[in-house]
Amino acid sequence: MAFEGQAQAALERLDQSLMRLRTLIKRGDQTEALHYMEEGELKERFEELQNMISISRTGNSLGSRGTANGPGMF
Repeated sequence: MAFEGQAQAALERLDQSLMRLRTLIKRGDQTEALHYMEEGELKERFEELQNMISISRTGNSLGSRGTANGPGMF
């Protein structure tokens, strides 16, 4: 259950970052929007989520409900 809460929080942060990107684009701040995507907060949010997914898949052999994954899963 802890992973689900962490994942939900990360998705909410990503959603907020996407809304900020939308605002930058709407205002016509293309340079700032590109920086935001390539080096800024949006990139960090994607990396955070990607790391969580990677760790959850390689961290242990237990599934999200605490049960062992069967052969051939993931």
